[in-house]
Amino acid sequence: MTLEGHSTAAGENQRTKRKILVVEDEEALAVGIRDAIEHAGYEVAVALDGNSALETARAGDFDLIVLDLMLPGQSGLDVLRALRKDKHTVRVLVLTALAEEEDLVKGFEAGADDYMKKPFSPRELLARIDAQFRRATMETAAPEHLELPGDIKVDLARLEVHRDGETIPLTPREGDILSYLIQHNDRVVTREDLLLDVWHYQSANVETRTVDIHIVGLRRKVEPEPAKPQLIQTVRGKGYRWYS
Repeated sequence: MTLEGHSTAAGENQRTKRKILVVEDEEALAVGIRDAIEHAGYEVAVALDGNSALETARAGDFDLIVLDLMLPGQSGLDVLRALRKDKHTVRVLVLTALAEEEDLVKGFEAGADDYMKKPFSPRELLARIDAQFRRATMETAAPEHLELPGDIKVDLARLEVHRDGETIPLTPREGDILSYLIQHNDRVVTREDLLLDVWHYQSANVETRTVDIHIVGLRRKVEPEPAKPQLIQTVRGKGYRWYS
């Protein structure tokens, strides 16, 4: 694997938030993969054997694992099966020098989301990684119509909340915040996430309470008891999380 022809796709804020674990026992190849993915803007960790891969994956909050199948210690398939047994839903892109159909079937049956045959180009690897994240976003897209506790109904397409016989308008920003929280309900959403991805600030290093103010306003509209929020919960010191 070489780094020639590899595209950085600079300026994509979402990449800076994605954490990828590269599992590859050939150290030179692992370093090459790590450098290519880091250069594209992702945060990357590396494991060189099956045992450390499983330990690192369990301890870290990774968005995707690039996993070689032929590893010392536990095999890649063993690692993948163990993660799926633990109910880990992290996306896994398998790397393999094995081309037999049976080997690929075993990988998918173990819970792989995609595979790449060695040798491969950095450009193809990054394209497949980006495709996995696009697919994840599509699968977690916020529904247009929400049925919430307290007989509250939200129409995100029309930006309306229906409660207590009234129709309450949502602002476009409130709609974007709500959609973002729902799409990322598998993790804590920080104020920095919202400033970068919803407000589209160039940097989150700004002094502003606009996020908190908007969250308070949104809670008044969608929470059954705004003073005791059930849906948009505060995770102290970190941010917010959507519970539906």
